[in-house]
Order: sequence, then C-alpha cells, then structure tokens
Amino acid sequence: MSKHFFSDLGVMLGRSMRHIFRSMDTIITVTIVPIMMMLLFVYVYGGAIKTSLGTNVNYVNYMLPGVLLMSIASGITYTAVRLFYDVQGGIFERFHSMPITRSSMLWGHVLTSLVSNAISVVVIILVAFLIGFRPSAGGLSWLAVAGILALFTLALTWVAVIPGLTAKSADGATAFAYPIIFLPFISSAFSSTATMPSAVRAFAENQPTSPIIETVRSLLNSEPVGNDIWISLAWCLGILIVAYVFAMLIYKRKAA
Repeated sequence: MSKHFFSDLGVMLGRSMRHIFRSMDTIITVTIVPIMMMLLFVYVYGGAIKTSLGTNVNYVNYMLPGVLLMSIASGITYTAVRLFYDVQGGIFERFHSMPITRSSMLWGHVLTSLVSNAISVVVIILVAFLIGFRPSAGGLSWLAVAGILALFTLALTWVAVIPGLTAKSADGATAFAYPIIFLPFISSAFSSTATMPSAVRAFAENQPTSPIIETVRSLLNSEPVGNDIWISLAWCLGILIVAYVFAMLIYKRKAA
C-alpha cells in the first residue's frame, strides 16, 4: 500500500461525496421507495399478515430490517452507475497518469456508498419511529446493527464495482441489483416462512438476506440472535472477499 494511500483516498472520497451532495435526488430516490414500501406493508397488508405472526407482534418492528436491506441493495446501484460513467468518460485514464494510489479511486466510490446508504438508513429508521417503530435495543445492540448493515453495504458495494467496471451501458451496470433488491421478498422480511410452500420456504430460509434480517430484528428487539449472527457474518464476509478479489483483478486488467 502506498504511503499516500489515505491522503489519496481522502481526495477521491471528497470528489465522490461532492457528486452525491450536488445530486441529492439519488439519496432521495433510494430512500423514498423503501419508505413507500414500508407504508404500504404497514397500512395496507400489515393487518392481514399480522394474523400469521400473532396479535402481539409490532409489525413495524418486524418488517423494518427487510426494508433497510432493500434500501441498501437499491443504493449500491448508484455506485455501479458512477463507476460506469467514470470509466466511459475517461476519468480513470486521467487519474492513472497522475501520481496517486490507483486503488484509492475504487475505495473512494466504495466509502461514498457507505456514507450515502447510512444516510438513507437513518432517514428510514426515523420515519419508522413516526409510524410506530419501538425497539428495545440498548447501545451495544444498536452498534451491532450498524456494524452488520455496514458490512452488508460494503459487501454489496464491491459486487456493484464489478458491473460498474465491465458494463457496456448504464442499464447494464444497474441490472445486477434487481434480484438482490427482491431477495427480501422471498425471506422472513415481511411474513413468517412457515406460511410458504416447502420449496419456497427452503430457499427463503437459506438465502443470504434471511439470517441478516433475523439478526437485525433480534438485536433491535433485545432477543437472542442464536446462530443467525454467525451465518450473517459468514455470508457478508464471503461475498465481500470474493467480490473484492474479482473487482481488483478486473480493475488491474483495465489499468494495465
């Protein structure tokens, strides 16, 4: 790692964050859709779904973790788009001619994704409080939730880097995210998996978002997390490592 890595990273992060704050519609778009989805499920479908969960369940508490994951999955698409335009616009080639650490360009986009998604998550949680979200989590549990969501964001952002570097069009750069955005629908995010057909239930209980949702839900409601937290960490770290390796290989090939 270059001795100037962190100073170079600061410059690249500042550049990406200026793009974000000059175009706040990206954060607004990423935030509004999950909020509308949350309101829809709480006020339209929530009454029917609660019958399968029990009358004592606070449905906003129950479904909020799935909404947060959907928001993050939607937010990382903008990382892919911004990278795509940097590649297509020749910005990377200009940076390569400068005496800067090359990997700092990617990390600038990745850290920008962490910051922008964190803003979206905070806004969604504040809206959830307004419509009845009442967690019993303490400070350490909230820190654990923040850590898991940050790790999930980091893992998906490195996945987004790959199409951002390789896509032939902006639509192609974002297409990868649609299956990820809809994964929470086939999980325990909005209803119990016990009500699902056996084949769907098997998928729902063994796909990446389910243990993350269960972990966040348990932490927010001061319930035992069991093995879900370890499964969540294994999924996030596994995706992160694989995506990072492939992204760096592709980037080095392009920079050669």
